Amino acid sequence: MKKLKIKTGDTVRIIAGDHKGTEGKVMMVDKVKNRAIVEGANMVSKHEKPSAKNPQGGIVKKEAAIHISNLALIDVKSGETTRVGFEVRDGKKVRFSKKSNEVI
Repeated sequence: MKKLKIKTGDTVRIIAGDHKGTEGKVMMVDKVKNRAIVEGANMVSKHEKPSAKNPQGGIVKKEAAIHISNLALIDVKSGETTRVGFEVRDGKKVRFSKKSNEVI
């Protein structure tokens, strides 16, 4: 399994597909399927049966997963999309922004 460069809590921009240009925070990452759920992006309508949690049931809007390749990390310093690199600094492996060379 390949190391993913996007993690839960990162701010990302969608760079391909119907929701191109949308920004949001990563809520969950599925490492097996290489997909992530981005807050407020890729909303789908889903029918839910009435349950104890939702006694009314009906149509519910929720976020659907997006493939990792369609996401780009937003640089904290400049606010633009950036690529992610890994390197060893002070004996620890860290992620860093390739645009600003800042540790993420």
